[in-house]
Amino acid sequence: MPVSFLDTLGEAVTRRLAARSSRRGVLGRMGAAMAVAPAFPLLPVRRAEAAPAPAANPIATLTDFERRAQSTDPTKCNYWRHCAIDGVLCGCCGGGIHTCPPGTQPSPVSWIGTCRNPDDGRSYVIAYRDCCGRNICAAPKSCDCNTADREMPIYRPQASNDIIWCFGTASTAYHCSTAAIIGQAG
Repeated sequence: MPVSFLDTLGEAVTRRLAARSSRRGVLGRMGAAMAVAPAFPLLPVRRAEAAPAPAANPIATLTDFERRAQSTDPTKCNYWRHCAIDGVLCGCCGGGIHTCPPGTQPSPVSWIGTCRNPDDGRSYVIAYRDCCGRNICAAPKSCDCNTADREMPIYRPQASNDIIWCFGTASTAYHCSTAAIIGQAG
C-alpha cells in the first residue's frame, strides 16, 4: 500500500515533536492547563450581543397584597411597607411607621420582609421591629394587621412574623410593631 502525503507529514511532525519534548514536559503542560482551565469562566464575557430575556408580565407576578397596596396612609394594613407585618401598627399607638411610642423600647432583633412600593415599582427590604415595655396597644381593629405576604415558615425565624421579638428588653410585654426600610432589594 503506498504511503500518502498526509501519513508522511504526520510522521514528520510527530517525530520532530518527540525529539524536542519529553513525556514529563508534556504531562507538566497538560497539568498546568488543567489547573488554569477552571479560571476561564471567571474572565469577563462580552454580552452586548446577547438576546435580551423576554419581559415578564409584572402584573402577573404581583401577589394579592401587592395588587391592593397603597402608599398614602401608613395607619392602614394595606400600606405597602406592611406586606409581612403581624401585630398592631405603632402609627396607631402614638409612634410612627419606624419609631416606637413613648414609654416603649424597640426589640433588639427584627424579622424582615421584601415589599414592593407601588409608586416606583421597586422592592425594598423592610425590618419589622416590635416595640416592647407596655401592654398591647388598644388601637382600632383596622390597625391590627396580619399581612403575611411571602411569609417564610418558622424554620427561617428571621423572616417569620409569628414570634414576639421582645426578648432582650427590660420587659417582654408586646405593645406594637414598626416597619423601617433597610434598603432596596436586589
